[in-house]
Amino acid sequence: MAEADPVIASDTPATEEAPATAPKKRRWRRIALMAVVPLLLLIGGFVYWSSLQGKVATDNAYVQQDRVSISAEVGGQIVDVLVADGDRVKPGQLLFRIDQRPYKVQIAEANAAIAQAQASRTALTSDPDLTGASISAAREDIAFAEANFARKDALYKKGFLTKTEHDAAQHQVNQAREELRLAQARKASAQAKLADGPAVPGQNPAIAAGEAKKAGAELNLSRTEVRAPTAGTVTQADRLQIGQQIVQGLPVLTLVEDGSSYVEANFKETDLDDMRVGQRAEIRVDAYPGLVLKGEVETIGAGTGSEFSVLPAQNATGNWVKVTQRVPVKIRITSKSPRRLIAGLSTDVTVFTDDR
Repeated sequence: MAEADPVIASDTPATEEAPATAPKKRRWRRIALMAVVPLLLLIGGFVYWSSLQGKVATDNAYVQQDRVSISAEVGGQIVDVLVADGDRVKPGQLLFRIDQRPYKVQIAEANAAIAQAQASRTALTSDPDLTGASISAAREDIAFAEANFARKDALYKKGFLTKTEHDAAQHQVNQAREELRLAQARKASAQAKLADGPAVPGQNPAIAAGEAKKAGAELNLSRTEVRAPTAGTVTQADRLQIGQQIVQGLPVLTLVEDGSSYVEANFKETDLDDMRVGQRAEIRVDAYPGLVLKGEVETIGAGTGSEFSVLPAQNATGNWVKVTQRVPVKIRITSKSPRRLIAGLSTDVTVFTDDR
């Protein structure tokens, strides 16, 4: 029993030393963790900050496409519709047709006016007043009246003729001279009717007016067939209904042009300092994950979006809240998209401002 006591006494300090080292290890771990975590955050922040240098990005960007509003140049009733929403059309393809009958009537009226003018011209060319026959007859009458007056005047002076007969002979001379003046006036009037107008040399004014009216009617007739000005996709064609009265110049459908896609990106005003036209851009379309398109800055807007809105923001009362404005930037798509781009699709745009 006396020899066992030292063994028991020697085991007691060993069991007390082990728990004493554990708190020291945990304390060092905490110190190391407190030092490493901020360092990792600092390194991560530096890496993120470095990744943002030389480029600016925005998710306030949308696909846009050039659109053409189609309207008729003449009014009338729609009699035929050949397209519907979503149809792809080629340049010159017939879209719809307007009733042609009123314009064919106008052409017939113009033809009648031309025929009447031509008949009038033909009649004038054979008119005695124009040929000079009336003037020749009037001159002969003057010669006869003057000879008659000379004979009677001699008889009157010898007392063989009364004053009444003498005055009657004088009156016949005056009448013959007046008839010559009238014949000359009628000839001048006939020549004026046949004369060419200075605005249309070589053509009778009445005939020219009729032909101009006919040309206008034929032009309107051709405009009753409305065709696509360019290749594209038809949209908003639900307003086209057979029997509907169409108003001249009022848009009735919209044509989205092929190959006209671009992106309108609204960048913060603070992102424009290093942005220049021609810089590279990357476009990611939300509708097609993984699709990355190449582009470049084509134009930078001349004003902020709010400046050109229907109701521009007013700050006459001194609003103390400063709002960061956004400026529209047009991004031209330089790579061909394997997927169809639709107007209004949301995109993320990154512009590499280190391209100078």
